[in-house]
Amino acid sequence: MSKEYEAVIGLEVHVELATKTKIFCGCSTQFGGAPNTHTCPVCTGMPGSLPVLNKQVVEYAAAVGVATNCTINQNCKFDRKNYFYPDNPQNYQISQLYIPICQNGWVEIETPDGTKKRVGIHEIHMEEDAGKLVHDDMGEYSLVDFNRSGVPLIEIVSEPDMRSAEEVIAYLEKLRLIIQYLGASDCKLNEGSMRADVNLSVREKGAKEYGTRTETKNLNSFKAIARAIANERKRQIDIIESGGRVVQETRRWDDANEYSYAMRSKENAQDYRYFPEPDLVPVVISDEWLSEIKKNQPELRDEKMERYRTQYGLPDYDIDIITSHKRLADIFDQTVELGADPKKVSNWLMVESMYLLKDKNMEPGDLSFSPANLAKLIKMTDERVINGNVAKEVFEKIFDEDIDPEAYVEDNGLKSVNDEGKLREVIKKVIADNPKSVDDINSGKLKAMGFLVGQTMKEMKGKADPASVNAILKELLGI
Repeated sequence: MSKEYEAVIGLEVHVELATKTKIFCGCSTQFGGAPNTHTCPVCTGMPGSLPVLNKQVVEYAAAVGVATNCTINQNCKFDRKNYFYPDNPQNYQISQLYIPICQNGWVEIETPDGTKKRVGIHEIHMEEDAGKLVHDDMGEYSLVDFNRSGVPLIEIVSEPDMRSAEEVIAYLEKLRLIIQYLGASDCKLNEGSMRADVNLSVREKGAKEYGTRTETKNLNSFKAIARAIANERKRQIDIIESGGRVVQETRRWDDANEYSYAMRSKENAQDYRYFPEPDLVPVVISDEWLSEIKKNQPELRDEKMERYRTQYGLPDYDIDIITSHKRLADIFDQTVELGADPKKVSNWLMVESMYLLKDKNMEPGDLSFSPANLAKLIKMTDERVINGNVAKEVFEKIFDEDIDPEAYVEDNGLKSVNDEGKLREVIKKVIADNPKSVDDINSGKLKAMGFLVGQTMKEMKGKADPASVNAILKELLGI
């Protein structure tokens, strides 16, 4: 009988914080830019340069800690982590080992079988990012871009509480949404502002001891993470089953070939020769400062979902989509505050907005139209100033250019024709011109009504109210 194994998984999640400047200098953190243009003596490690801590980094880190149920260490400090990589300008990294800013937290996830599970957070610490190596296609040389060097990071270190790729993705999604709702980071995996290293070992089911773990790096999408976990789990089981021994090491994942390879033996803390950072004073978070950070915590996704359910009675399907990105939820809240019906706002966001986002290969965070213009569009539709087809046309202009729908409708002559006399005359003509459809309706084939409505809308150049057309057609046809 073959043995049954389980994976034991913990994550180290690096998140670039949304400050405008770097953690220890005034250089821009903006993504992109020509290589080595967002740099200065501090973030390129020039001799004699001194770091100065960015206060906003501390506030973001503490806010994430509060939102993930951590204890906030109000007296913490930075440490120097020594390592010699070509993209690390000082040959050390300023980080936190001995007293990180946050410890002993947790987040709750939903497992594949629908049960709730807590994933422990060992710690969250602040640190600076390294630079980036740009490799020659021919493999002959590498160049270094220090634009990313000194960008502020928090590293969220979980406990080894996850047992499957599904639980890992649920945990990452939970973290991503918490951090986005806080405004602490955009968490774009494709731009590297959220990165995860997977620590994984396997053991026989029921065993209490952990196996030897490996750390897998270079994971820049949830799909890549799931594939890497499946691959590493199988690789370790195969080694154990064949009588071998899993080696503790750092591995790099090649997603294109779905293969990992060893990079180096796994370092432990002593390998980095940590010592207290001599150029920075300890960080002291006063009771008043911490109280202010807690007071400024926004409504997070779980709270928002419950409010939408109880306050607006929205279906769970709507709630799940609207709250899946902070930008969508912000537009929803602000449009409803302007008096629009919650379900109608939800429909515009779930249907038309999501369709256009997909069509234009955009993300919800790219939405730039104002809630005020969406509220105006819904009001004009409710008051039958425009019909549904025109409303969709106008919404696309709002989506692209954030135009004022009232001015656009007026300037382009898109108002519905509400002259009942004129509408009756057009409908009488449509009835006279289509005797076969009339006969079909009289013989019980009511689908032919749709054809007559369509012909009327065509005659009215799309500017009639469909409900009025239907009502007058039924009256004239005696049905």
